[in-house]
Amino acid sequence: MTPGVSPGSETLWNPNRQRSKITQQIVIFITGACATVSILTTFGIVATLIFETFEFFQEVSIVDFLTDTRWTPLFSSKQFGIFVLISATLLTSTIAILVALPLGLLAAIALSEYAKPNVRKVIKPILEVLAGIPSIVFGYFALLTVTPFLQNFVPGLQGFNALSAGLVLGIAILPLVASLSEDAIYSVPRSLRDGAYALGATKRETIISVVLPAALSGIVASIILAISRAIGETMIVTLAAGQNPTLGFNPLVPTMTMTAYMVQVSLGDTPVGSIAYKTLFAVGMSLFLITLVLNLISFWVVRRFREQYE
Repeated sequence: MTPGVSPGSETLWNPNRQRSKITQQIVIFITGACATVSILTTFGIVATLIFETFEFFQEVSIVDFLTDTRWTPLFSSKQFGIFVLISATLLTSTIAILVALPLGLLAAIALSEYAKPNVRKVIKPILEVLAGIPSIVFGYFALLTVTPFLQNFVPGLQGFNALSAGLVLGIAILPLVASLSEDAIYSVPRSLRDGAYALGATKRETIISVVLPAALSGIVASIILAISRAIGETMIVTLAAGQNPTLGFNPLVPTMTMTAYMVQVSLGDTPVGSIAYKTLFAVGMSLFLITLVLNLISFWVVRRFREQYE
C-alpha cells in the first residue's frame, strides 16, 4: 500500500478503472445513437407513407380503393381497386410458399436429424448460397429458362405468368425456411429425443411427435418471415409475372403484383405530385400493413410457444 494513502483509496481512484468507465460510457453513447438513428429512420418512413397516403385519399374514395375491381391509375380512365394488385401478390406468394415450405422443412429435417455433422457443415452453407443470389438473376432465370420449360408441359402458359414467378420465388425464399427451421430443430434438447427413444419410439415417430412440436415456434416464425419476403419481393415478379393488372387467380396469364406496380411508377415517367404518383405511397402503405400484420403474428407465435418448450 502506498504510504499516506488510506486503505481502499487506491481502488477508488484507480486510473484504469476510471478509463474503463469512460470507455463504457462512450460505447453506450455510440450504440444508443445507432439505435436512435434506426428508430428515427423507421418513424420517418412510416410518417412519409402516412402523409402521402392521406393526400391520396383526399382525391380517391377509400371505398373505391377497397372495392373496385380494376386498377388503371396510369390510364385516361382511372380506377383504383387495390385488390387487383393484392390478388396477384397473394397468388405468387402462395405458389412460392407451396414450393418453399415442404422443400425447406424437409431439408431442415434432413440436415438436423439425418445428416452427419461433417455433411451438415458442408451442405448448409451451400444451401444458404441461394440467399445470396440477386433477385434480378432469379427473375431472368424464371423468364428465360423456367417459363420456356413449363410451356412444353402446361398448355396455355403465356410468356409472362404468375406460375413461373411463384416457382422461382419459392426457390429464392427456400434458404430462409430451411436455415431458420434447421436452427430451431437442431436446438431441441437431446434429452427429449432420448426420452422418446427410451419409450420405444422410432426415429420418424420421434421427429414427428417430439422434435417438430418442440421446434414449432421457430418453424412457424421462419414460415411467416418467408411469406413476408415473398410478398415484398420485387424483381422476380416484375420480370417474370408481367405488368398486366388483372383481378383473379389464374397463374397462367400475366399479372401485376404490388411491388411490380411500384417499380413501374418509380421509372420516372409519372409526374411528381400527380394522383398516379400518389398511388405509389398508397400501395406502399398497403404492403407495409400486410407485412406488419405478418410480423406481429410471427412475434405472437414465438412468444406463445417458446415458454412451453423451454
